[in-house]
Amino acid sequence: MTSHSLDTLFTWIRTESPTHDVAGVNLMMDLVLDQMKDAPVAIERIKGEQGLGDALILRAGPQTDEPAILIMSHLDTVHPVGTIQKDLPLRIEGDRLYGPGVYDMKASAWYCLEAFKEVARKGTAARPMIYLVTPDEEIGSPMTRPIIEDLARRSAYALVTEPGRDGGKVVTSRKGVGRFDVHVEGRPAHAGSRHADGRNAIYEAARQILAIEAMTDYARGVTTTVGMVSGGTAVNTIPQHCSFPVDLRVETVADGEALTRAILGLKPHNPDFKLTVTGGMNRPPYERTEGTSKLFYHAKSLAAEIGFDLVSAPKVGGGSDGNFTAALGVPTLDGIGIDGDGAHTLQEYGVISSIAPRRELVKRLLETLR
Repeated sequence: MTSHSLDTLFTWIRTESPTHDVAGVNLMMDLVLDQMKDAPVAIERIKGEQGLGDALILRAGPQTDEPAILIMSHLDTVHPVGTIQKDLPLRIEGDRLYGPGVYDMKASAWYCLEAFKEVARKGTAARPMIYLVTPDEEIGSPMTRPIIEDLARRSAYALVTEPGRDGGKVVTSRKGVGRFDVHVEGRPAHAGSRHADGRNAIYEAARQILAIEAMTDYARGVTTTVGMVSGGTAVNTIPQHCSFPVDLRVETVADGEALTRAILGLKPHNPDFKLTVTGGMNRPPYERTEGTSKLFYHAKSLAAEIGFDLVSAPKVGGGSDGNFTAALGVPTLDGIGIDGDGAHTLQEYGVISSIAPRRELVKRLLETLR
């Protein structure tokens, strides 16, 4: 990388952009616009909704009606503003570049946009190119999912710039993700003088949690997790309310439907409690199809020409926007981003030497996907 390129990437990382910081996310979108200046790229900026930042749709390549190559990056991160000053300072240690969002996924978005711009300038794209830059992937893409699905229906391929996994492996399948909220209402009472009159919402919630956790089936690739619980008002009061979210991961559409029915169908153990369950599948499973396999092997052959071995990771537990495109039958190659580790942690880093070959791979994909 040139010193200018590295300085530009540093600016991206210093521009902290947690999902709900609209100003920070929109500053990132401004940086993309600056990156595209003087390039033959048509730009549509979509104003943010639901308290979220803006999105960008960039179009370039042949002006035809044939299905496009869709590339997707998100510029929201999970790290709160201030992380770069204290907990995860921007720094280089050997071949590692540390900083909030560098691995997931600012470095990847930056160099994939560079590849997109180069192909647009050279006029060498094999098909029309559409680059979607989103502000909300880290919370499940509530604003941009309809946009993703609309663009996917008009695309021949989808490339997702999520980071590479476990040494730079690309992703060709992911679990589906479900999110649910459970609320238990009991009956409050004084814990000393009126204990028998109370109905402990936390106690009932604990029994529901045991039932939900028991739905985990590793053999089928099904996991259910209750990671947070909120309830009660005072140590000497029988709690009237208790709430908790549920995280569901499944490998197949059928299991998503079955587990959704099971979780939404939970009943209280005692009629004195009221149980309310809401939610559903947030991201459908991304299953590896024949089309996705062909896309992977095409990318693998290009990587060999460039000088590295491209390997596909086993089915990934986390979801991405690639789940939406794959569910619509679009051949989808995910994890084409930077190698590194530590996503969503204070040890997040990207491998600098992986940038140039992966940028070249993206460029070649855009030039050869017929």
